[in-house]
Amino acid sequence: MKQIQHSGILSKEQVERYNIEGYLVLENLLNDEDMAPVKEAMMQKVDRIADDLFAEGLIKDKLVDASFEKRLALLFEGLTDQHFLKFGRGWRDRFPGYYHMLSNPKIIEAVSSLIGNEIFASPVYNTRPKVPKVAAGAVPWHQDKSYWPDSNANPVITVWISFVDATLENGCLHVRPRTQNRKLLEWHRETYTGTGFTALHEKQLGRGKTVALPVKAGTAILFNDRVLHMSTLNKSDGVRWSVDLRYQPTDQDPMPQHGAGFLVKSEQHPERVANLEDWLARRTEHAG
Repeated sequence: MKQIQHSGILSKEQVERYNIEGYLVLENLLNDEDMAPVKEAMMQKVDRIADDLFAEGLIKDKLVDASFEKRLALLFEGLTDQHFLKFGRGWRDRFPGYYHMLSNPKIIEAVSSLIGNEIFASPVYNTRPKVPKVAAGAVPWHQDKSYWPDSNANPVITVWISFVDATLENGCLHVRPRTQNRKLLEWHRETYTGTGFTALHEKQLGRGKTVALPVKAGTAILFNDRVLHMSTLNKSDGVRWSVDLRYQPTDQDPMPQHGAGFLVKSEQHPERVANLEDWLARRTEHAG
């Protein structure tokens, strides 16, 4: 077996907890300064959505002075699920703020503790605005691996980060601990949300406990791509903003069928690590 050189910021106890439970909560991993460029990217998208809704005559006010947490919810107040889903259930825009998030040293060093120092940022990342009363806000029980079932990519680590306080009311993450050693379960496409999320039947979940994970903004939840997890509807009056990022060792399948990921850390070839210009151009490594 190849020897992995670990560094990173996690303690031995945290690594052991992740390996046993299949997930790890890192409270307050990101501060306001870390989150600012990401929030700016999110609001760039909301600006575009507001322009589109206004041009179609669906709204009369773009609500430019509304708060980060409330604006998108207010824009879609009185509209339907279909109006929202026109813009997608998750966003992968190439705004600079997302590159800074994907390459944030705090995130990368946490991941490095688990998979070593040669890290590829997966093309499967999403910004998730969970909007109140929109069916697509509920994500059924699933394994992330179900979205790349034929890919030779293992391990893939999901890093889920909330940009507002995630609560039971607004639809925080729920996990089934110690399910990471299961094979990929036979999944189906759900029909409730209109988005075709991959989903599992209740009988497939087993008898293990469900753990709800309400967390403060800036907290990261790391989990294995076979861990069973879900989230519920947002019953608050604000948007539950979150991102789900994914990382894997560089010797695994880069999954180009899902887009262009990039080399985010390498001790062997640091000159190949992609910069912002490379990422914006969808290059997987530094052009120089």
